[in-house]
Amino acid sequence: MKEKLIIQKKPLRGDDGYKTFSIRIKDSTVEKLDDLTLKTNRSRNELINILLDWAIDNCEIQ
Repeated sequence: MKEKLIIQKKPLRGDDGYKTFSIRIKDSTVEKLDDLTLKTNRSRNELINILLDWAIDNCEIQ
């Protein structure tokens, strides 16, 4: 009896808990972000997520 190859369905884009959107960022901010990517060996995307999560958790509305 031959073994079957089982291929699982790939989740549709966006089903991984992430959403894609574009934003405008100042050149100076991009330079700072790129500097952080070099110092931390992390991608821009990963750093932006880390920074946004921290900012959201630590902001105060007045």
